[in-house]
Amino acid sequence: MTRLTLATRRSALALAQSRAFARALVEASPGLEVGELEVVTSGDKITDRPLQEVGGKGLFVKELEEALLDGRAHFAVHSYKDVPAVIPDGLVITCVPRREDPRDVFITRTGATLAELPAGARVGTSSLRRAAAIGVARPDLGILPLRGNVDTRLRKLEEGQVDAIVLALAGLKRLGLERRATEILDPTVMLPAIGQGALGIECREADEETRRALAPLDDPETSVRVAAERGVMVALGADCRTPVAAHAVRTDEGLWIRAMIAEVDGTRLRTGERRVAWPSAAEATRVGLDLGQELLRA
Repeated sequence: MTRLTLATRRSALALAQSRAFARALVEASPGLEVGELEVVTSGDKITDRPLQEVGGKGLFVKELEEALLDGRAHFAVHSYKDVPAVIPDGLVITCVPRREDPRDVFITRTGATLAELPAGARVGTSSLRRAAAIGVARPDLGILPLRGNVDTRLRKLEEGQVDAIVLALAGLKRLGLERRATEILDPTVMLPAIGQGALGIECREADEETRRALAPLDDPETSVRVAAERGVMVALGADCRTPVAAHAVRTDEGLWIRAMIAEVDGTRLRTGERRVAWPSAAEATRVGLDLGQELLRA
């Protein structure tokens, strides 16, 4: 009997997606057991300030990576959108499972959609990307900073602290809360975050046994799509201090990727896209890099 330990954050969403992955891994590998190491990350501890002020989304993975490097865990389950462009030496994202729906959702107490919300209504989000998209679609709405896990943000909405919030559809689905969505936002209105809806499974690069155990759940299509999106991120030097988005899909013709970048205040929003024959993951990264560099020059 082989036993592996996964490292995960303690939030309800992190536990839900980590445990779902562990169940799928055990089903795919008879004789495998998976234990759990719950880790509180810096991003979980700091909830009173926007991420862009305290170090970015990498704060959600740092302590998980430390658990890998010191041997307390064999692999870590990340929301791929939280993984920085640079992976620490000795670690690797070795498995990218099939992606959940990457779109965002708009949630209101009244059932009003983004188009129907009255002028002056308050939308809670600390995401510069989401704020920029709302600023284009509805410049007459107010944006209020709002951090916290899914339950916290839903509670603040119900308490009337804001009139609407924006969440990832993938997170709601993994928590069984997708019915809370008032409206699923089309990518033409709000382009998803890079890697949104995807998981990145990280382990020690030299741990061949763990890498073999994780391999059955790797989804090549998702790997290619996310590689293209992360290529954009690398080109732009992007983190949560920059309103940036990228969304890659597979079409009958191949890969279609759209990307967006704006100034911190949401102004000077630029968009671009590429359509290419279906690439390898390495080729997809180069497509994303090329698109990102084009946006930098725009």
